[in-house]
Amino acid sequence: MSLTIAAWQEEIEQEWKNGILNFWMTHAVDADKGGFHGEIAEDGTPNPAAHRSLVLNTRLLWTFASAYRTTGDERYRGLAERAYGYLTEKFADAKHGGMYWMIDAFGVPVDEKKQVYGQAFAVYALSEYVRATGSREALDLGVDIFRHMERYAFDPLHGGYFEALARDWDRFEDYSLSHHGVKADKTMNNHLHIMEAYTNLYRVWPEAELAQKLAAVIELTLDRIVNDANGHFHLFFDDAWNVQSAHISYGHDIEGSWLIAEAASVLGEADLIERAEIAAIQMADATLKEGVDADGGLWNEGTPEGLIDRNKDWWPQAEAMVGFYNAYQLTGERRYREAAVQSWRFIREFLVDKQYGEWYWSVTENGEPLSKVKANPWKCPYHNGRACLEMLERLEHDAREHATAP
Repeated sequence: MSLTIAAWQEEIEQEWKNGILNFWMTHAVDADKGGFHGEIAEDGTPNPAAHRSLVLNTRLLWTFASAYRTTGDERYRGLAERAYGYLTEKFADAKHGGMYWMIDAFGVPVDEKKQVYGQAFAVYALSEYVRATGSREALDLGVDIFRHMERYAFDPLHGGYFEALARDWDRFEDYSLSHHGVKADKTMNNHLHIMEAYTNLYRVWPEAELAQKLAAVIELTLDRIVNDANGHFHLFFDDAWNVQSAHISYGHDIEGSWLIAEAASVLGEADLIERAEIAAIQMADATLKEGVDADGGLWNEGTPEGLIDRNKDWWPQAEAMVGFYNAYQLTGERRYREAAVQSWRFIREFLVDKQYGEWYWSVTENGEPLSKVKANPWKCPYHNGRACLEMLERLEHDAREHATAP
């Protein structure tokens, strides 16, 4: 049986505020050294010596800024301000611009490279802080990082963006994130989150130079990264955009489907909106047909020959709920709404930690927890927190539509 809009809203809001945000408010703050702990165990116990990543800290800023923007709760504003202050004090490179990739627990840089993925998340988070508070300082910093990315990370020969650069923004070889052993000059993941970041920056800084760059990365995604033949993303490329792998990431496919549609919508160019929505529906359809288990959970990865990772990490489930619901809103097809409902039910049954709060990192194909870590350089409240917020906004929109229908 499907969920009513009202019941779904209530369940999601409870999980967002009491399960996710409350966990991070309670366990993540480092009262001794400032900022937030870089690693937190299943039961909320922090590792005070753990390094702190740019990814985790920018996503914390985004999470609490968006929570404040949408609720007006001053507790969330306080944590957003804490995250912003720590990010600008400890991660920002005052000499060369941009943000360090990793610092230690005392705020000393231990990896100074300019991973472009991380710079994108800085732009994304700073933009959200501007949306929430109107901070001119944060806007100026976000625009400055955008311009550094365009000056140094953009490839004028083949288009798109390099993976990483040295601290001074010079090219170097140590640029990989986690590429399954593939040495890739360019990746889907980097470009997906550049598009996401530029979309959010455009909301607060709708300048022509940004509009041009956002349009270009949307077009590049549609032309180079989406595989029109099967509705999946190509994941890895050389510098000239030759595909380097046949891997399929179902979580990135369904996440990308709604982010492409969102980017085009925010930019407001009719032809790109049409192309993006066609791609979004194709990708959601392929993911639903190939990547969803009978229990509603989304498998991690496959190839054209079949599944290669049947585990179910936390973030693909969050993105599946939003991506399938986005496809429902675009098409009106109930199968997508039911897939979103089943994603939510899988999350509640298998991923939500009912004892300690937050979500497990991963479960097996049968729903048994594999990793219960709650925070590390990658585990954060961005995917699951954003999914809850996206769904609350989308469900509220549909509730209003139903209320005014003749």
